[in-house]
Amino acid sequence: MFELRIRRTFAAAHAIVMAGVREPMHGHNWEVTVAVAGDTLDADGLLCDFHLLEKALDETIRPFMNRCLNDTAPFDRVNPTAELVAQHIAQAVAARLPIEVRVKEVRVVEAPQCEACFVTPNTAPTDMSKNMSSTMSNDARLLPGAAR
Repeated sequence: MFELRIRRTFAAAHAIVMAGVREPMHGHNWEVTVAVAGDTLDADGLLCDFHLLEKALDETIRPFMNRCLNDTAPFDRVNPTAELVAQHIAQAVAARLPIEVRVKEVRVVEAPQCEACFVTPNTAPTDMSKNMSSTMSNDARLLPGAAR
């Protein structure tokens, strides 16, 4: 098995709901690490071009940069916890990668020593996207009062 990792940082604010109470709005410098894996290398000896992986992550986090996550899809209807941010990034990056490369995990650090990690199920990439979509749309994850 081969694995690649890339890292990016973006600044964004959020206010999560815990036990029905919304916390005050606050910002973070979010650090994201995406790990992808695959069993084989291509004819050039690559699992995946780093530039392709970087582009996939950059396109995924671009809408969040210097924004309020609560106002940005999908977090305008889903609680913007670090766990769900990691899951969303995993799903979005996976959709942009070649079929033979799968997202292994996404780590999101929202503050020093506060890290959430989404580890993808050990399934084919198309199945992974379906599984994560159903989890992301779970009614328990919707913000109170959010449209379904």
